[in-house]
Amino acid sequence: MKKVKITVVRMARYTDLMERYENPIANACGLHEGQVFLANGWEKPAGLCDSAWESMAPFVMALAHGGENFYDGWMKDPRSAMISCNDGFRPVSFLLEATDEEATAAKG
Repeated sequence: MKKVKITVVRMARYTDLMERYENPIANACGLHEGQVFLANGWEKPAGLCDSAWESMAPFVMALAHGGENFYDGWMKDPRSAMISCNDGFRPVSFLLEATDEEATAAKG
C-alpha cells in the first residue's frame, strides 16, 4: 500500500449563497491553497476536515492500493484524481496523487 499526496489546489467562496442560506459560522475552513497532506495509505491525515475526507476517501483508498485511470482517462496522470469537498458554500478542490512511498503499518 502506498502513501497518497493530497494538495489543496483551489478554494471557492459563494457569498451570495452563504448570505441567503447559511447560518453564520466563525471558522468553517482552516485550509489554504497549496497546503499539502500525506495520507498514510487510507488513513485520514491530521488537520484534514472530516467532510473533505468523506468526499475523497474512496479515491485515496483506490490510489493507495494501486488503482488508477478513474473513469477511463479522466485525468492526464492516471495515478491521480481531482476531488472537491461537499461544502456547497465554500468548496475546496484537492489533487490526489499516488506516491511511490510505502505506507507504514498502523499503530495500535
